Amino acid sequence: MRIGIDMMGGDFAPLETTLGAIQARKELDPRYTLVLIGNESEIREIFRQHHADESGFVFVNTSQVIGMADHPTKAFQQKTDSSIAVGFHLLKEKKIDAFASAGNTGAMMVGSMFAVKPVQGILRPAISSIIPKEDGGVGIILDVGINADCKPEVMQQFAILGSIFAENVYHINNPKIGLMSIGEEDEKGNILTKESHQLIKTTPNINFIGNLEGRDMFNNRADVIVCDGFTGNVMLKLAESFYSLIRKRGIHDEYFDRFDFENYGGTPVLGVNSTVIIAHGISNAKAIKNMILLSKEVAEAGLAEKISKALADTPVSEQLPK
Repeated sequence: MRIGIDMMGGDFAPLETTLGAIQARKELDPRYTLVLIGNESEIREIFRQHHADESGFVFVNTSQVIGMADHPTKAFQQKTDSSIAVGFHLLKEKKIDAFASAGNTGAMMVGSMFAVKPVQGILRPAISSIIPKEDGGVGIILDVGINADCKPEVMQQFAILGSIFAENVYHINNPKIGLMSIGEEDEKGNILTKESHQLIKTTPNINFIGNLEGRDMFNNRADVIVCDGFTGNVMLKLAESFYSLIRKRGIHDEYFDRFDFENYGGTPVLGVNSTVIIAHGISNAKAIKNMILLSKEVAEAGLAEKISKALADTPVSEQLPK
């Protein structure tokens, strides 16, 4: 397996991306190759300074960088020799099996949509986030930002995507799917959640347990929380703010330490035809290492094939309200 890494993406690239790749290499089996995409001379100099072994790596030199402030679509189209554009070209041509970046999220989404493209039948790809559960396990919430406005059939697909992701990457058997609303009763919520509830509960092969409330985010009622990207992003940022407050107040707690994004590395773009991983722009070496390890897990899970089969078993047109 060949995992491509955008070495120029992120606030601390290429130093932290290079150190993270070196750390990941030590934890990976020799059959995995890390393809480092970026300014080759800068990357090799970091290897030299840290006396790192270059075996197990392939270097792909690029001359351009898509910055965090660049317009995603324009930059992707105009900076064709950027690390992100080249990475997606390699992914499209199947010269790498996964591509991961802590760079411009918008450009990564553009590449996902137009280079590797969504799985047939997917209306909107989604991104998720890991939620530490109070019982020691993990949960998944999606979408968390790229789909601020959703239709019920999109929410139905989020339930399918989340279920497949939870079962095949985090090995949660028959994951419980919950819909975020303002009350547990079926009839509670706005128009979107009410119609989404009706769709999801009729979806085959989904262990739907009904509506959730905000207080259920960290308990064990559901393994996957489904919501529109606006709601998911607000909930995620609120959780992050509590973690920041606790750190600032000098409180050390084993449970809240699990909120540190560095532990998870990134999140896959769910619903596209290959493995694309997006990481936080402020990722350090530890986060980059975990981003690469997550890329391996997602690629090996074969999510695109499983999602395609699930959609074939659940045609959206047949699930719409009459």
